[in-house]
Amino acid sequence: PPAHSHSDWIGPPDKHSNLRPVIFYVPPEESALERRLREARQEAQASNQRFWARHNRAFRQEKEEFIYSRLKAKGLEMRDESGQKATLNAEEMADFYKDFLSKNFKKHLQYNRDWYKRNFRITFLMGQVALVRALRWLRWRKKNVEQ
Repeated sequence: PPAHSHSDWIGPPDKHSNLRPVIFYVPPEESALERRLREARQEAQASNQRFWARHNRAFRQEKEEFIYSRLKAKGLEMRDESGQKATLNAEEMADFYKDFLSKNFKKHLQYNRDWYKRNFRITFLMGQVALVRALRWLRWRKKNVEQ
C-alpha cells in the first residue's frame, strides 16, 4: 500500500486457500493495546490461511484420486476421446463430498473452536481499543470545552 494510506489493504484471493490476504495498517503512534489487536488479527489471518491451504490441497488431491478410481472402475480414462477431462455425475460426486466431510469432521470442529476463540479475543481487544479511544476523545473534548 502507498505510504499515505491509513487503511488495511485487502488483496486478491490466494490461489491455495481462496482467502483474501490483508495488509494491516500500522498507525505511526500505535499503542500497545492497538498493537496487540493488530497482532491478534494477523495471527488469526495466518492461522486461517494455513488451515484452508492445507484443507483445499487435501480436498483437491482426494477428489482427483476419487474421480480416477471411479473412472478406472468403469474402465474409462481421465480424458475422453476428444481430450476433455472426464467427469462423474452429481450423485457420484455427492458420495465423495459426504465421505470427505465425514473424514474431516474432527479437523473442522477443532478449526471452528480455534476460530471462535480467536474471534472472541479479537472482539474483546476491539472493545478495549474503542473504549480507550472514546475516553481519550472525551478527555480531549472536556479539555477543549474548558478553555
